[in-house]
Amino acid sequence: MIIKALGIKSVSDSGEILAVAFPMIDFDGQKTDSVNIEDINADFKIVEVSWTEKNLNEPIGDVVDAYLKLHLLSYRFVLPNSVNLDGLFNALPNVAWTNQGPISINEIDSKLSESKLNNNPLFIRSLDKFPPMTDYVIPKNVRIADASRVRLGAYLSPGTTIMHEGFVNFNAGTLGNAMIEGRISAGVVIGNNSDLGGGCSTMGTLSGGNDIKISVGESCLLGANSGLGIPLGDNCIIEAGLYLTAGTKIEVQDKDGNITGVHKGADLSNSSNLVFFRNSQNGKVVAKPNKKSVELNSALHKND
Repeated sequence: MIIKALGIKSVSDSGEILAVAFPMIDFDGQKTDSVNIEDINADFKIVEVSWTEKNLNEPIGDVVDAYLKLHLLSYRFVLPNSVNLDGLFNALPNVAWTNQGPISINEIDSKLSESKLNNNPLFIRSLDKFPPMTDYVIPKNVRIADASRVRLGAYLSPGTTIMHEGFVNFNAGTLGNAMIEGRISAGVVIGNNSDLGGGCSTMGTLSGGNDIKISVGESCLLGANSGLGIPLGDNCIIEAGLYLTAGTKIEVQDKDGNITGVHKGADLSNSSNLVFFRNSQNGKVVAKPNKKSVELNSALHKND
C-alpha cells in the first residue's frame, strides 16, 4: 500500500504549524477530486507525504501526521477505529478557528485588535484542536445542516443527513444512509438505515473510563433524548428518554410478555431485534422482541 499526499500548511507568524489541508491524496490508487496545487509558488507552505500501511498503524508524531489521518477518515479512505490515533491530542495545537482561517492562540489578541483598527471583520467560531470538517473536506452525497457540529475526522457515508442538533466527532460516523439528530461520540459508528433522534447521545471513549467501543447496527432507532452505553445489533429501538448503560438492569421478555430473566445491559451487547423501554407503572427497564422495522424516508437521504 502506497499513500501519497500534497498538503498546504497554515503557519502562525512565529512559524508554528497550526493546521494542514490535504486536497491531493492518492490512497493506493484512490484519488481525491481536487484542484492541482503542485504549481503553487509557495514552497514553505507545501508539504509532501509518502506513507505505507506501516504509517497508518504507528502513533501520531506531529501536526502533519494528525491532519493526514483525519483527512483519510473524512475522505472515506479508512474506516473509524481502523488507524492508530494515539498521540493525536498531544500533536494538535489549540487554534482560534476564524473566518480568516486558523490563528494561533498566542496571536489572536493582536489579530483582533488589528481587525478593529483596519475595519477588517474577524469572527472567532471556536477555540479548539479540531476544525469543522467542511473547512477541509466536503463529503459527497451528504447533507449537514450545521457544519460547525461535524469535526474533521468524521466519516460520513453517502446518504447521511445531519440535522441542526446532530453532532459527529472525529474517528466516528455513519456506514450508510442515516438520519442524525443526536450525538455520535468519538469511536462510535452508526449502521445503514439507522436514525438517531433529537438530543440522543452515544457514549464515547474519551472520558469517564469507558473503553468499550459503542456501535449501532442497521435499521435501529434511538428515540429523542435517549442514550446508549452498549453496542447494539440490528433492528433495535430505544424508547425516547431512556439511557441504556452497561450496568442497567433489564427485564427481558419473550414475544408473549413472559419474563425470561433479568440481565445487565452489558449482557445484551450486540443483540438484535429488541425494543428497550421503561415500564411506566413500575419503572423497570424492559427488553422485548421488536416487531417493528425502521424505514428511513428515501427522499431525505438520496442527497445527490
